[in-house]
Order: sequence, then C-alpha cells, then structure tokens
Amino acid sequence: MRVFGNLRIFALGNHDRIITISIKNMYIEKIKSPADLKKLDLKELQVVADETRQAVLNRVSKHGGHVGPNLGFVEATVALHYVFDAPKDKLVFDVSHQCYPHKVLTGRAAGFLGDVDDMNAISGYSSPAECPEYDNFEVGHTSTSVSLATGLQKARDVKGTDENIIAIIGDGSLSGGEAFEGLDEASELGTGIIIVVNDNEMSIAENHGGIYKNLRALRQSNGTCEHNWFKAWGFEYKYLEEGNDIEKLIQVFESVKDTDKPTVVHIHTEKGHGFAPAVANKEAWHWGLPFNLVDGSRPRKNADGTLPEIAPTEDYGTLFSDWMLSQMKQDKTLIAVTAGTPTAGGFTADKRQLAGNQHIDMGIAEEQAVAMISGMAKGGLHPVWTVYSTFIQRTYDQIAQDLCINSNPAVINVVGGGVNSMNDITHICLFDIPMLCSIPGLIYLAPTTCEEYFAMLRWSIQQDKKPIAIRVPSNGVVHTSETIDAEYGYEAKYKVMHQGEKVAVIAAGSFYQKGENVVRLLADKGIAATLINPRYLNEVDADVLDSLKADHQLVVTLEDGSKDGGFGERVASYYGTSDMKVMVGGIRKGLYDRYDVKELLSDNRLLDEQIVEDVLLVINNYVLVSRHSLFYIARNPSRRIISSLDFFCFIIECLS
Repeated sequence: MRVFGNLRIFALGNHDRIITISIKNMYIEKIKSPADLKKLDLKELQVVADETRQAVLNRVSKHGGHVGPNLGFVEATVALHYVFDAPKDKLVFDVSHQCYPHKVLTGRAAGFLGDVDDMNAISGYSSPAECPEYDNFEVGHTSTSVSLATGLQKARDVKGTDENIIAIIGDGSLSGGEAFEGLDEASELGTGIIIVVNDNEMSIAENHGGIYKNLRALRQSNGTCEHNWFKAWGFEYKYLEEGNDIEKLIQVFESVKDTDKPTVVHIHTEKGHGFAPAVANKEAWHWGLPFNLVDGSRPRKNADGTLPEIAPTEDYGTLFSDWMLSQMKQDKTLIAVTAGTPTAGGFTADKRQLAGNQHIDMGIAEEQAVAMISGMAKGGLHPVWTVYSTFIQRTYDQIAQDLCINSNPAVINVVGGGVNSMNDITHICLFDIPMLCSIPGLIYLAPTTCEEYFAMLRWSIQQDKKPIAIRVPSNGVVHTSETIDAEYGYEAKYKVMHQGEKVAVIAAGSFYQKGENVVRLLADKGIAATLINPRYLNEVDADVLDSLKADHQLVVTLEDGSKDGGFGERVASYYGTSDMKVMVGGIRKGLYDRYDVKELLSDNRLLDEQIVEDVLLVINNYVLVSRHSLFYIARNPSRRIISSLDFFCFIIECLS
C-alpha cells in the first residue's frame, strides 16, 4: 500500500488499483489553475497524478465515461501543465477521450469529486462553453486536433505573438485522413508547433493501418529506427518510452518548449494505467457505464450494497453480428465493415476472430470506408458498413461521389440515429435523415421492428442495383407477429397499417410505435386515424399521399431526428398548395448538449399527448373555419373563389 495524505492506493499484481476513496485534504482540491502546479516539487506532482487518477476513477465509476484513455494520460497531463503556461499556451485535445485529467487541473475537480449534480455539470469532452479559458475547442470527433492547432499556429504567426501551440493526438486518431492533412499543413507552415502523439497501442479496439507498422518500429527501437514517418514529413522528433513517468515527461516537454520548428513528441503510454481491469481488457474499458471500483464489476451496486434489478434485453448489435456470422458461412462475399467502432455492429473481439477476413476495420477513417465498400461492391462483394449516425456526417462527399454516382450496391447500416442515442453536443445523432436523403441515388430505409429490419437487410444485400442505407431502430428491439414484406424495390412504397379517415399519421422508423400510441389516443377522442409505415425516408409515395386527399384533412408526420430538411418536410412539400394540412413532427434543428430525452421531446411537442392535443386543435379549427367559409359563400354566391383577404377575414372571425 502507498499512502499520500488521505489517499490510499492498493497494489494488485503489477498495476495499482484504487480501492478506497478519500477526498479530504487533497492537493487537487486546492489546484484552481495549472499555475498552482508550478509551486510543487516532483514528489508532490506524483501525488497530484495519483489523486487525479483517483478523481477520474471516482467519476467514471459513478457516472460512466471514457476510462482507459484518460487513465493513461494522467502523468502526461500533469507534466504538460507543469511545463507549459496555459492559458497563454494553447492545448488542443483530439477527440477529448484523454481530457479528464486536464479538467481536474483547470478548476473543475468538483466534477470528479463531488455529487452527481457536480458531475453532470461537467462535459466528457473539451468544451469552451464550459471553460473558455482552458478549453479551446468543442471536440468529440476524431483526428481533428492537429488541423485545429494549425489554425492557432497561423493566427499566432500573423499576430506576431509567442505562445506555444500543443496538439495532443492518440495513435488511434492517426488513422483518420484529417490527421494526415493537419500534419501536412503543420510541416508546410514550418513554424513552432508541438504535436504530442500519445501512443498507447490502441484505438477504441486494436489499431488498423500501415502507419502502425512504423509506430511499432519506433517503439521497438526507442525512437531510433531508420525509417521515421514523422521525420519524413519534416518534423523534429523526440521519443519517450516511459510515457507514464512524470519526471521524464517534464524533461522531454521542457526540451521542446518555445521551439520554432514543427516538432513531434512521441510518448509510449499504457491505456488504463493504474487500474488493473482497464489494463487487462483495454477495449472493454475504453468507455463504460458505472461500475464497482473495488473490482471493476458491473452493474454498479446500490447504496445498500445490493445489485440493481436489470431485465435482460436484446440489442441490435448482438442480433446483427450473430446474423452476419451465420450468413457468412454460406456467403463468402459478405463482408462486415467498420471504421474504428466494431462494437457498433456487435463485433466484439471474439466475433471479429470468427469472421476472419470477412470483417474489416478501416481504423477511424469513414471516408476510406465508404470508398472501399463502393469498390468492394463493384468487385462483386457484398459489404455492409455499420456506422453511428453521428459519424456518418464525416463522409458526405464519398457517399455522394464514390458510392451513389457510381450506383454500387453497398449497404450502410446506420445505428444510433435519434433522440435516444448519444446526447453530447459533439455526438448528437439527429442529422442523418436530412443528410442522407439529400443525396440522389441513395435509398434510405426505416424499419420499425426487428423482423422488418432483417427483411430489409437481407433484401439490401441481395439486390444489385443501388446503394441502400438502413436506419436501425434506436428505441429498443420491438418484435411483431405481422407478415413482413421480403422485397422492397427502388421506388418508395408506403404501407397503410390501419385505414381511417380525417387524420393520417405517417410514423417513420423508431417513431412508428409513437405513431401507434397517437392513433390509439385519437381513437379515444372519437377520431379513427389512418396509420402509415412509410418504410422509405428518401422520397414520398405519391400514390398513397394522393389517396389521402379524398377523405383526410390532416397528415401528421413523425420522425426521430431533425425535421429541418427531413422526411416530414418532404411530405409537406409534396402537398404544397393543396388543401391538405400537414403537421411535421420532429426535432427543431439545433446543437443540443446533454439533453434530457423527455424534455427535448416535450420542447418539440413530441410527447404522445402533445401530438394529440395539436391534432385536435388543427381539426377543430379546420371545422370551424370550414363552417364560416360555407356561411360566407352562401351569403355571397358570386364569390365561390375567395381571395386571401377573404380567408384572412374568416380566420379573424373564427378566432374572435
């Protein structure tokens, strides 16, 4: 056991594991800015590092979050803030998976040591909205730090100031194309910039890509191998094997401080350092839900020591990966594709091994993924790329150009789209429908149940004419006993699930069950509404929409995403100047941060009861206006066609 003040750290094997949490009289409680670190000696800095690791573990064990990346970068963060002079010197974090220690040391320790409200107040990502003094950018997507830092580099050079610009990037993020572009520009500018490569030999899962051969050679040669990728770009280069040693980190950072040249500091760290479970299973501990700090077990126990009751549930990742593995046995051309997030499609390490060369991970390179699946489809393979909704926006051009213009029959499996997914401002999953549906030549399907999803997936793989995207339901796995179509075709064909009159509810994908609820509630109010499963998001079914004109007054569209440019607005545009009223239900375009799902739905009038209230208001006003208009025409038989001024008078009279 090591004791630092009230901090107790117990050894477990070769790795320290924190068991006892004591947060009184800690150094980090007194550190309000990095300037306070400069008053400490080396022994005290090590205590700060241990306390910071304890604080990170305290937060993630209670609140969840990124575990392994942050634990491995504690010592480097202490050393960076000891050597450099933030906020004058600018630190730019890549993807923010290693920014927790930085937050602890920049006045936000309460978010790691306090109660749940304190923790909720702190984002899991770099955020100038939270701390404009020390967080330079909102960052949550990967491979961006070097590019962002080159902008600061150029601004400093133009203004003639002398601050250090430090970009921090993990080895996993180096697989992304923007990282290459940033390195290219940093070298071209030729002035002082420091790029700290935090090499923990991991991405979220294992690394993939040719660059990692050189990183491995650099590690094995202690940075001295003849072929040095960074030097080839024109960078000064320093290597540190002991990337979790504060003293040596301070030395290497001091050696590059105030440099006037583009410089890479390559440090070898251990992902999960200081917490044995995270070291033993680095992939599983990249990010996680709350856990029991004593042994790393989940779920986290209740305050009385009992385990919470958690009902077993199905998930689409497991169902998809199991289905793909079974199909791969019969079809060697079926390829599961990921871009650095294999478990998005349920492909855990054991399943990746079973799939063999029928599973391919691009690294964090969505652009490469789309271009490659297009090429694979052209070559006669059947690729299925699984990607989170929030990350698909990183490759809009490749979907439009490399895939859709060429009309190659690859499949994109979009997961997590909607309000019930990730909710940090950098990771909201609300924009995939407007984005994908703006691209000609792409069919975007929205299954409503598990059975419909797999029917669409099977058809999408078997067809050979067009690229197909499928929006995997994000409201849980819902089953149906109804007969599901096996063929879907290339033109939108809506499915009328219940025929009614007056009101038609067109409820897409994850919001279909919401549509069912609305129709039931309307029935209780005496309105027998029509319920439609559109199935297709990318275009309208003109036949079905035209058929509604005969006996419907109002069409209600419901979609689980941004309504601006979305599915519902496409329906409203189709009806145009016709007499049909359209009520578009979706989320207003916005950048929402750590939202509460129910509050977001309520703010957008998307709770079931709110939708019914709005429908009744429209219908009642419709009836009232219709009565007034008939009365007006009866009094003025020569005015069968009324002017906009006449209609305005009707509305005023109705509302008075």
